[in-house]
Amino acid sequence: MIRGLCAAFLCALVVTVAFWSSGASAQSVRFNFNTESRGLDKKFQKQMVAYNGREAPGTIIIDTKNRFLFLVMPGGQAMRYGVGVGRDGFAWSGEATIESKQEWPKWFPPKEMIARDPKLAPYSTGMAGGPENPLGARAMYLYKDGKDTLFRIHGTSQPWSIGQSLSSGCIRLLNEDVIDLYERVNLGTTVVVQ
Repeated sequence: MIRGLCAAFLCALVVTVAFWSSGASAQSVRFNFNTESRGLDKKFQKQMVAYNGREAPGTIIIDTKNRFLFLVMPGGQAMRYGVGVGRDGFAWSGEATIESKQEWPKWFPPKEMIARDPKLAPYSTGMAGGPENPLGARAMYLYKDGKDTLFRIHGTSQPWSIGQSLSSGCIRLLNEDVIDLYERVNLGTTVVVQ
């Protein structure tokens, strides 16, 4: 009996250690983001496209009018992702750089957002990362002249918002797409918002 319990405990321990050492996490296993793009207009699904602009490979270009983010690639190509953008009064344009990257980021609504929507006050000290967090699976923080712009490129807990203009200015992607982009870009990446 004791030998059987010890064997069961040892087996459970080995499985747990194997699970965590594989780099898996409860969130990445529990949530299958590969299904987010189902039902999404094909033009907003991630795809390689021709690119003939002047920006160097590695640059991110955000076309807010058409709701696309382009990651310029070598050889006259770009990876194109569908995005959700800022609603009227919250859209922005210009150039920034990615100065921070976070996996399952904690979300802190800015005080201006809380003033517009007092229901967010409980999150003034932050909302833990996870699939219900508005920043989604990854976030890239945009800076201009060394200062945080408070704008982000991030995932979303609302995949239906891709192709829409309804955020508070941030650029949102499907979680599966923001994970892909996050792994392709480095700190210091230039972001051009048009």
